[in-house]
Amino acid sequence: MAVLTIVAVTIVLTGCPPRNETKKNKAAKSNLLNNIDSTTLINHLAYLSSAAMAGREIATPGNQLAREHIVHTFDSLQIGKTGDSYLQPFPFGHENQQGTNVIGVIKGSQYENNYIAITAHYDHLGVRNGDIYYGTDDNASGTAALLTMMAYFKQHPPKHSLIFVAFDGEEKGLLGSKYFVSNCPIPLANIMVDVNMDMVSRNDSNEIFATGIYHYPTLKKYVDSIQPFTPVFIRYGHDGQKAGADDWTNQSDHFPFHQKNIPYLYFGVEDHPDYHRPSDTFDKVNKSFYYQVCTMITAVTALLDQAYNPSEGYAH
Repeated sequence: MAVLTIVAVTIVLTGCPPRNETKKNKAAKSNLLNNIDSTTLINHLAYLSSAAMAGREIATPGNQLAREHIVHTFDSLQIGKTGDSYLQPFPFGHENQQGTNVIGVIKGSQYENNYIAITAHYDHLGVRNGDIYYGTDDNASGTAALLTMMAYFKQHPPKHSLIFVAFDGEEKGLLGSKYFVSNCPIPLANIMVDVNMDMVSRNDSNEIFATGIYHYPTLKKYVDSIQPFTPVFIRYGHDGQKAGADDWTNQSDHFPFHQKNIPYLYFGVEDHPDYHRPSDTFDKVNKSFYYQVCTMITAVTALLDQAYNPSEGYAH
């Protein structure tokens, strides 16, 4: 992937191909998005949104079952810890209840003190009036993507460190991400950018939004550079650039990072008829679209890793 990424950066960001481009480099361009494993991705999604999880509401047995699956995946991939455990418990509510973030690290091969955060929330709405709110798109989809990306980067080590965080309590008001940012197990100033995924598996128009560009315009060219290689149409907006438009700036777990002036890219689809309903189920997912979205996000993350300069940040 490092070769593929370097080729993409050279061609797309500079606007010209390498001199005397080889057949190998041409093949690398066309295979830029052959990164994550589709079977693993879909299996994670199916399990996390199954009836056994009972909607994954924070502080419920179903939520714990989902968390155990996440921890098992971290452990099986031998992902690093930020302390003695992958778990970051936090209190919430008036009855001293507890939520739990899951955190793992892949150390960078060159700049291990600089981090890209890759985030998604794993909780959902649970059971209401006897109906399971399965939360396949919201947000088993982002969590499954995080786990599958983690497996890819474990096999293809990044230059900078990656910190993977599966947040709990997003549906109760971004509880897990707010706690993480206030109690970060690594120096918060060392996080270069947050790549957040929340609802990435469904759209009838083959579209997904990459938001945050209005606040952090230097990130746009890294997303733009992947557009020629993916069939998914990447759109911009929903981040405050138009008065009266639906603004997602504070709508998911990237917001606490933004409040600390940490740049973010938030990938998500617009609301569909099954949003926050029991009908947000696995059978509604367009598996091809979902896979293509996740390969695109993985490729963008790889570009962000390659392009960052610790002394200068992301170039304009």
